[in-house]
Amino acid sequence: MSRFLIVGLGNPGAEYAHTRHNIGFEIADALAAKHGVSFKSERLADMASFNFRGKEAILIKPSTFMNLSGKSVKYWIDNKKIDVRQLLVILDDLALPLSKLRLRPSGTDAGHNGLSSIQESLGTTEYPKLRFGIGNNFPKGMQVEFVLGRWTSEETGLVRLKVAASVETIESFMFRGIERTMGDVNKKEFIV
Repeated sequence: MSRFLIVGLGNPGAEYAHTRHNIGFEIADALAAKHGVSFKSERLADMASFNFRGKEAILIKPSTFMNLSGKSVKYWIDNKKIDVRQLLVILDDLALPLSKLRLRPSGTDAGHNGLSSIQESLGTTEYPKLRFGIGNNFPKGMQVEFVLGRWTSEETGLVRLKVAASVETIESFMFRGIERTMGDVNKKEFIV
């Protein structure tokens, strides 16, 4: 059976819940809920697993904080013997508008500390990423506050729609492969 490692990036702790930077955790939670599994505290991560159409998904939310995500990802890749092409990292992206999702088979960290840590730990940028656009609607010098801020009431409907679309994208990535899934999701504009 093919095995995938699905990693939702975020920071542990109630103060970070429902912030833009924790969208990876929210998507991981939605995927686990859809498949009727719950997370258990394991080494360096909260972990859940399920089978989907003959594939096994190991789903993790690193408990190492964003800047040390690579430590958790490296441990789970090695522990579960997963090929990096069957790793999918889910993260927030300032460079993408809120209306977009972007799936890519590789790519740089683009200044994202979680990706930077994973790249350092794995020694490669050649692994799939699902980027969740959060936009960059903040005053100069307020990037940290924006990223660690909560969604506005105007944004929540679109965020919910994109979380559901992200769950479907992850399932498609596992079942149909990255190329076909990219063709579907990357050209979509999400609107409420």
